[in-house]
Amino acid sequence: MLSPEQVRPLAPATERLRSDHDESALRQQKTRRRRCLKICGCISAIVLLTIIILIVILIFTVFRVKDPVIKMNNITVTQLELINNTIPRPGVNMSLIADVSVKNPNYASFKFKNTTTTLYYHGLVIGEARGPPGQSKARRTARMNITVDIIPDRLLSAPNFTQEISSRVLDLNTYSRIPGRVKILAIIKRRIMVKMNCTLSFNLTSLDISDQKCKQDVDL
Repeated sequence: MLSPEQVRPLAPATERLRSDHDESALRQQKTRRRRCLKICGCISAIVLLTIIILIVILIFTVFRVKDPVIKMNNITVTQLELINNTIPRPGVNMSLIADVSVKNPNYASFKFKNTTTTLYYHGLVIGEARGPPGQSKARRTARMNITVDIIPDRLLSAPNFTQEISSRVLDLNTYSRIPGRVKILAIIKRRIMVKMNCTLSFNLTSLDISDQKCKQDVDL
């Protein structure tokens, strides 16, 4: 026979049920926690992916740096002395004002430095001018006047001048150079160099330009 010390009473059924219930509740709690972490991770990944997609779309659409467009609108002669109302007087400078516009198609301002405009007559430099720095606001057009001083002696020395002066129309070329920078949300900064070559006809009678054709080149 077993001694009283060797006889151990069995655990009550209620205690075994409570222990099983606690372990099951703990497993369910861990399962819910893992499920919650997975859901939060998926949501975070979707939100992050959406933000990246939106940023990429904005960079290639709204925030894409577009080329500024420069145009010579008009030329106004402010100083011109002619001999017998035909040819410029030698030794006396001829001045003209070039009306130039800078169109900015970007959603950020385009700040440009000093502009340079050179005037050619059949490949011969007859005038040069520098324009002041400025700014073209987002999706706006800025206009500026550039004064060009022409040296008549160089114009008179050109081989074709005596032939063209009789028609009262001079064929000229201009070269403009505008360095600047586009800055978007302090994140995207792009330096831009706008270059423009134009051919035009200048009427000495009406003092107007016609047949203007320009070709623009932009270095980013």
